[in-house]
Amino acid sequence: MGAMSVRSQSSKPSESSGAPHRAGFACFVGRPNAGKSTLTNALVGKKVAITANQPQTTRHTVRGIVHREDAQLILVDTPGLHKPRTLLGQRLNDVVRTTWAEVDVIGFCLPANEKIGPGDRFIAKELAGIKRTPKVAVVTKTDLVDSKTLAEQLIAIDQLGKELGFGWAEIVPVSAVQDKQVDLLADLLVPLLPEGPALYPEGDLTDEPEQVMIAELIREAALEGVRDELPHSIAVVVEEMLPREDRPADKPLLDIHAFVYIERSSQKGIVIGPKGKRLKEVGIKSRRQIEALLGTPVFLDLHVKVAKDWQRDPKQLRKLGF
Repeated sequence: MGAMSVRSQSSKPSESSGAPHRAGFACFVGRPNAGKSTLTNALVGKKVAITANQPQTTRHTVRGIVHREDAQLILVDTPGLHKPRTLLGQRLNDVVRTTWAEVDVIGFCLPANEKIGPGDRFIAKELAGIKRTPKVAVVTKTDLVDSKTLAEQLIAIDQLGKELGFGWAEIVPVSAVQDKQVDLLADLLVPLLPEGPALYPEGDLTDEPEQVMIAELIREAALEGVRDELPHSIAVVVEEMLPREDRPADKPLLDIHAFVYIERSSQKGIVIGPKGKRLKEVGIKSRRQIEALLGTPVFLDLHVKVAKDWQRDPKQLRKLGF
């Protein structure tokens, strides 16, 4: 069984230790809301993955990069694995399995405040099938439980591995919200990476193309408040991003034209809202976040379009980037 690691934040290795530099890929898995994106952001130290309290919001492989003196840890954010009901679901699951087989370490996130359920078992069974990759159990949201509940959860997770015939490389409790043991988690993931030079330049936090991140920010804002009515049926495509001409160098403006796609025309009213009020709010909210991301003023032009049943149509899926 992997060592249960509950020790104080360890210090970074000193230059003189001469330990080889390591670099590699990790991905966090877990059922929706297990705290994967929050953890990614805490490790990277900047909002990278899209956090929203709704399953299936992270659709693209967003990579956050943790730069350290002794290592570079690249976090690949896979969509959640779930029982597929649609073509999109199947395609997402294929992406997940391919990613799991390619990374150097898998972190399985299990919230401290919820007992292990069928969804967790479903993922753990899939993990058991991926033999070579080391698996670290990350117990998230520890700020929500007392020490007795946490201890019980650690034991249950250890048991789960034994039942399925594999051992955890580590079992680590963290609270991303309170930044507790987050550095320790990085310390424990690093030795599981292969030796090698950094794979990305120092300044990079994510290699996700800006357009995809912008589309995700708009999608997140568009889902706010209408999740129950339209959980997955919104896709956003950034058609173009162009610097506005005839602007003085010290006052640039970036024009962004984006389409919000929905599946049925009956959903149009929900997204646009009475007298266009909701869409306007979506525009204001996402524009602020896009400006923060890009560090430049933005003019955001949003249009709502119907793409009939896009989740089931391979041609539409390709067009929308899946």
